[in-house]
Amino acid sequence: MEILPVVLSGGSGTRLWPLSREHYPKQLLALTGEKSLLQETLLRLEGMSESSLPAVVVCNEEHRFLVAEQAREISHTPATIILEPIGRNTAPALTLAALAAAQPGSDPVLLVMPADHVIADADAFHAAVRVGAGLAESGRLVTFGIVPTRAETGFGYIHLGAAVEGVVSDPSPYLIDAFVEKPDGDTARRYVASGQYLWNSGMFMMRASVWNKAIGHFRPDIAEACQRAMAQGHADSDFFRVDAGAFKSCASDSIDYAVMEKVTGEQGDAGLQSVVVPLDVGWSDVGAWPAIWEVGEADADGNVAKGDVYTHGTRNSLLVAEHRLVAGVGLEDMIVIETADAVMVAHKDQAQDVKKIVERLKAEQRNERLSHRRVYRPWGNYEGIDAGDRFQVKRITVKPNAALSLQMHHHRAEHWIVVRGTARVTRGEEVFLLTENQSTYIPIGVKHRLENPGTLPLELIEVQSGGYLGEDDIVRYEDVYGRKQ
Repeated sequence: MEILPVVLSGGSGTRLWPLSREHYPKQLLALTGEKSLLQETLLRLEGMSESSLPAVVVCNEEHRFLVAEQAREISHTPATIILEPIGRNTAPALTLAALAAAQPGSDPVLLVMPADHVIADADAFHAAVRVGAGLAESGRLVTFGIVPTRAETGFGYIHLGAAVEGVVSDPSPYLIDAFVEKPDGDTARRYVASGQYLWNSGMFMMRASVWNKAIGHFRPDIAEACQRAMAQGHADSDFFRVDAGAFKSCASDSIDYAVMEKVTGEQGDAGLQSVVVPLDVGWSDVGAWPAIWEVGEADADGNVAKGDVYTHGTRNSLLVAEHRLVAGVGLEDMIVIETADAVMVAHKDQAQDVKKIVERLKAEQRNERLSHRRVYRPWGNYEGIDAGDRFQVKRITVKPNAALSLQMHHHRAEHWIVVRGTARVTRGEEVFLLTENQSTYIPIGVKHRLENPGTLPLELIEVQSGGYLGEDDIVRYEDVYGRKQ
């Protein structure tokens, strides 16, 4: 039996703004340690099973180079990275992966995991996966339910049915009586006290063919749209690009709503049966800022602090400083998040409403919901330093042996000053080197390229001037990353 991990990396993490942004969402952030949540998810696969295959990652096209680079940093080579041109929730994402997996002569068991979960006990997780794999191999749809630690109103619940007959394992699996929506406080307390409910984790196991059968039965519209998107898609280096037109016509739905909630009880539907394997592994979906406080390392006053943070008379609070000193005085149960371009202050009880701020930023078309001041590209990154009428200043870092596209701007000129490393510059018909403290000028309308031929990062200051300074004023002629118009 082969186990194929499927990592779903399509979330936006709006409740973790301002660290999580649309172009750099929470799964790409190191929120609980030195590595990102995506990297921790991929590393969690190590030692799981000798029959485990390299993961299939499904992500938004916008994040493709970030995902590939983070996998490379931990020496993990995915089987493929499937690119979604637009988010359509988890059921279509899993369908794309299942179609890719169900090739002639191959029908692996899929282990479906969001990329943004925290699991403290990897060994216990591996043990539960092995139980789930045996159940999935027999044709069942398997989900994992988290043993609740509190009466949580922010999660859906799974009502346990009878124990699965003929299966002796630790943990012991159960039939699913019902999936239950997020309850109010009194109902949640009743659920936890009964011992008959688990939190719905959003992790699943099933054979690729079983999922394809289930989605084809319950949501044939999703199955058909995904089939067309895959059939009309194409490989692009380390990625697989599904057909944008076909996938954009696909309905948006979750795995739970599309299939799992319709396959409950002893008989299920369409000849399918769903079961749940309990998980007690120190799990968190890191869905909002209080979850970061809960999994963080607190001081004697219950404060979790990251970065340059001072506190006085402050208790049970989360304070994160990215660029400046943050001082908290007389705070209790508060969240303070500082970034280069935004500061967010909230009470823990209101942390779920951070997404309301993001909605307002979106309505007013503000860039703070999309990107940080530092923007990552496949060749490195750039960071805005200053801006004014008809000018802006950026710090640009180019990775060793990386190159920007051969490009031209219609509306702006650029001045480049090298502060570290060596730059190879193409300007019109010229090609020349610049070293530390040297500079050059790129006039409007001239083709140009910046490269780092060295073994150390190249850093330079770029001063742009002109009537329009938007990032869309780029005409690409050549690009090693496939971004040529």
